[in-house]
Amino acid sequence: MGLITETNEQYYQGAQGFLSTADADQVYTTTFDTDLVFGNWSPASENYALNNFKVYTSANGFPGTYSEYLLEYTVLNNIIDITVTLPAGTFVAVQLKRIDGGKYGQTEIEKAFGDAVEDNYGSYEYIRLTDAIDNFMVGYVGDGKLLQKAKKSDVLFFAKRSLQEFSYDTLKSIHSQELTIPASLNVVLPQDYVNYVRVSWIDPLGVKRIIYPANNLTISPYNTPIQDQAGFPTQDNFGDNIEGTSITEERWKFANDNFINGQFANNIDELAYFQNAYGFEGSWNWGRQYGLDPQLSQVNGWFNINHRDGLMSFSSNLAGRLIVLEYISDGLGYDLNTRVPKMAEDALYASILHSIVSTRSGQQEYLVQRLQKDRRAKLRNAKIRLSNIKLDEIVQVMRGKSKWIKH
Repeated sequence: MGLITETNEQYYQGAQGFLSTADADQVYTTTFDTDLVFGNWSPASENYALNNFKVYTSANGFPGTYSEYLLEYTVLNNIIDITVTLPAGTFVAVQLKRIDGGKYGQTEIEKAFGDAVEDNYGSYEYIRLTDAIDNFMVGYVGDGKLLQKAKKSDVLFFAKRSLQEFSYDTLKSIHSQELTIPASLNVVLPQDYVNYVRVSWIDPLGVKRIIYPANNLTISPYNTPIQDQAGFPTQDNFGDNIEGTSITEERWKFANDNFINGQFANNIDELAYFQNAYGFEGSWNWGRQYGLDPQLSQVNGWFNINHRDGLMSFSSNLAGRLIVLEYISDGLGYDLNTRVPKMAEDALYASILHSIVSTRSGQQEYLVQRLQKDRRAKLRNAKIRLSNIKLDEIVQVMRGKSKWIKH
């Protein structure tokens, strides 16, 4: 049986149609890859907004004749049960929410606005973690298999742990957020943030301009105790140190980047430029910027991680800029619908198997070592597959190396 179960209409449009019968039991089973999320059938209910779909009906099925169905219905396990019996021959359509609102509904209010359809695009390259666990139980646990028996809770635990480890350097579970830097120069770290990959500001052409970490330029102190005149930290009535605001962060916030990177306005004349950039004060002091630290010789600005407050702080020249924050998550931030790339599926099974066997007492050491080698080999294969290196891209880079860089 094929692995693709959705029709083209279900995948691309997020819609599935039915034709009602005269039966009293009006039940419609949807077969989307996306599970239906049901809050309430009535638009008057505050839980109605939780729905990731809408139901429409039409007497003849012609385009433009579908209206939203606003009478009572229930949803359980992707099965829609309509309480009121529809006339035989009524066309019923279930539309998952999508950015453009879908093709049903006669008014803007009736449109199904959301992103449930777009979230499903490209999903075939992944397998759900819950499905991977079920596959492991079928393929590796049972009579005549390496694991005679195993608790599903144990498999779930080691699957989550394996996925976490994979996410850091193998799966590269990279998420991204588009943000605007406010006047405070601080943005809150994402809820599922583990580590940053890259931070860039976006120029008017949509091109990424890399923002570099401040590293040795500045720091966000984790503790900022208020001191008395003798230099000792002061305490409150409960005996804890009283924390103040960071002077280091305040100075960095108002720092003039030109004093750090040596860049000056382009609208000054040549003499003033050399005077500022090369220290010309009556004599030509050439070479003042020779050996300039590359960390300083750039105009894209800097960012710094404030672990105390869970913020990312930026240099003053980036205020109001549009940025993109790319970061690593562990892939388990929300639910078990976490997706695992199919190219790493075999490595996940090998990791679960090794973890379960190695933690059981009385296991033969040679078996543990064999499974460990198998796990390493499959993890290495997964890294190679997911590196996504293409020969044409390597050729393009090598051709670029043969060109002279001209100024």
